[in-house]
Amino acid sequence: MTTTFTARLLDGLGRFNAAHPWDHNAHYHRWLLRQLPRRFGTALDVGCGSGDLARLLAGRAESVLGADADRRILARARVSTRPDSPVTYTLAAAPHGLPAGPYDVITCVAVLHHLPFAETLTRLRRELAPGGTLVVVGCARPASPVDHALGLVAVPLNALTGWVKTRGRRAFGRPASMTAPTRDPEMTFAEISREARRLLPGARLRRRLFWRYTLVWSA
Repeated sequence: MTTTFTARLLDGLGRFNAAHPWDHNAHYHRWLLRQLPRRFGTALDVGCGSGDLARLLAGRAESVLGADADRRILARARVSTRPDSPVTYTLAAAPHGLPAGPYDVITCVAVLHHLPFAETLTRLRRELAPGGTLVVVGCARPASPVDHALGLVAVPLNALTGWVKTRGRRAFGRPASMTAPTRDPEMTFAEISREARRLLPGARLRRRLFWRYTLVWSA
């Protein structure tokens, strides 16, 4: 009986979430901006997707380069970006295909788990200007009791947030930023923290709600 009830509850939540989609990554954009200076020179957004974050960075940067390996999503990003914006886009696969820096700011949102972790962080470290800031919003495989507890808390909050964010606009469907391919993360938060602190001494990492973690490092 309990198993049947749980299955029905999860199925109902799944259908509710599908009817009220919202972008978990964009949820952290405001937090991300608070980690950055009010003004800076150059920025690189790795895995820029539809360009939402790149356009936000343009409000503070002299120039922003959005890089993504998906030609179709870049086309959508270009259409959504004003011609007078300091944002440009390039087709590039991380880590090896990224345009050389240095950059004052590098951002990487929900992309790192698609890439070789250590190799990518090493490349981003190399391209960051002295005094520059790297900000990562990433996904980790839940493993510890804390991970699972945060996941349980996030389930009802996810449904509530989706309902609040999508009221009156359900007909518009999923945001363009949510159409990119997805992949389950393989590294746990503990593994990510250990490797990140080895490569980026002084990096600040923290578990977050909605199945995310954050990393901030200053060169």
